[in-house]
Amino acid sequence: DGTAHLVQIAPGQTVAANLARILTDPSVLKLFHYGRFDIAAMYNTFGALAAPVYCTKIASRLVRTYTDRHGLRNLVQDLLGSDLSKYQQSSDWGAAELTKAQLDYAASDVLYLHDLRRALDLMLEREGRSALAQACFDFLPTRAQLDLAGWPETDIFAHS
Repeated sequence: DGTAHLVQIAPGQTVAANLARILTDPSVLKLFHYGRFDIAAMYNTFGALAAPVYCTKIASRLVRTYTDRHGLRNLVQDLLGSDLSKYQQSSDWGAAELTKAQLDYAASDVLYLHDLRRALDLMLEREGRSALAQACFDFLPTRAQLDLAGWPETDIFAHS
């Protein structure tokens, strides 16, 4: 509906009961772009493993094989025709109080995810890759746990 709820995590904070409840609620789909990082970070911090999940970066990689540009800004521009400014991305996110520009950036970063999901779902269906994408999304929380357990770059499924 165009509303974004922002949660600022204090340094050293390890409890966020409402956030943890949403992350682990099986009736709520959590949308991410590069969910692997966010899922691992929140699991590491709060012990809440997000599921079920949908990752626009994974969906993009499965259907937009004609490009190597799968960043959020690229997706928003290519699929939705909007320009997403990344200017605030490298600002001071550790500040005690975030600026209005940072809050606007954080909100805009997620508000496009619903429209991206709809566009990517159509492409996944067209390419016959919806089931494959779902299997990847289902595995993503496990991939995040593997990252945290010390296998971030290792393909444990490889022969050698």
